[in-house]
Amino acid sequence: MQEPEYTETKSKDTTIPEINTQVGNITKLQPPAQSQEEWLKYGQQISNFLSTLPDYIGGFFNQYKQPLVTLGLVLGGIVTVKVLLAVLDALNDIPLVAPTFELIGIGYSAWFVYRYLLKASTRQELTSEITTLKSQVVGQDGSES
Repeated sequence: MQEPEYTETKSKDTTIPEINTQVGNITKLQPPAQSQEEWLKYGQQISNFLSTLPDYIGGFFNQYKQPLVTLGLVLGGIVTVKVLLAVLDALNDIPLVAPTFELIGIGYSAWFVYRYLLKASTRQELTSEITTLKSQVVGQDGSES
């Protein structure tokens, strides 16, 4: 295969264009291409759009209220979980905080076992409290103590 040949072409006209060196000449600006009436028309259209915008937004929100609230709650929950995980990660980086939390968890677990799980009577009490709480959350009528 042969390589293509390249030829350089030089322009023989290498003169520098002359710069207007006259002092004191001011160039006048051209009149605007669009008249004031066109700008007023655009301004009126924008004004009409902005005046009807709250009605459009209000109608949209009233029509899609439930999905928007659900979406907001889901996004809020995601943000809350992210912030909570960031705070816990920051607390774990502090010396002696993580072992302290572990000791607190172990102590609470030991207290819970001692308080509710060792004796049959306290297990029945725990069962009745769980049943009462479940009926309050679900909304069924149950025996309240």
